Amino acid sequence: MSTPFWKQKTLEQMSPEEWESLCDGCAKCCLLKLEDEDTGEIAYTKLHCRLLDGQACACMDYENRKKIVEDCVILTPQKVAEIQWMPRTCAYRLVLEGKDLPDWHHLVCGDRNRVHTTGNSVRGRTVSEDTVFDEDLEDWEEWIVDWEGNAP
Repeated sequence: MSTPFWKQKTLEQMSPEEWESLCDGCAKCCLLKLEDEDTGEIAYTKLHCRLLDGQACACMDYENRKKIVEDCVILTPQKVAEIQWMPRTCAYRLVLEGKDLPDWHHLVCGDRNRVHTTGNSVRGRTVSEDTVFDEDLEDWEEWIVDWEGNAP
């Protein structure tokens, strides 16, 4: 049995196909996040980008996402190293840190649905930012959700 590519290569060395295959489909990166101006602490919300299909946990226009959602972040190895809000379970972050992928990751278990059945995605637990009126967003803290089991 050969060593998997993500244990042999850095993020920079991966082919486009290998890079894309690292994504587990959790969709946590598509959540709206809040940053505390004083502490820099990041809080995830239960609001997702308007392009995310919340049931499929997939972008509805992946190829054009940056054109449609101006502040969409296109991940690169450099950005993965710089971004503080990447989920702790994100494969890009784990590979960068030299850690193993979780047992539920499709590259480990062979099942793309396992991320959802194990509760490691946001499938069915978020609402689109477009479904909330701006006046409802006066108290952003009501939308904060802890997706990783920590006290909010």
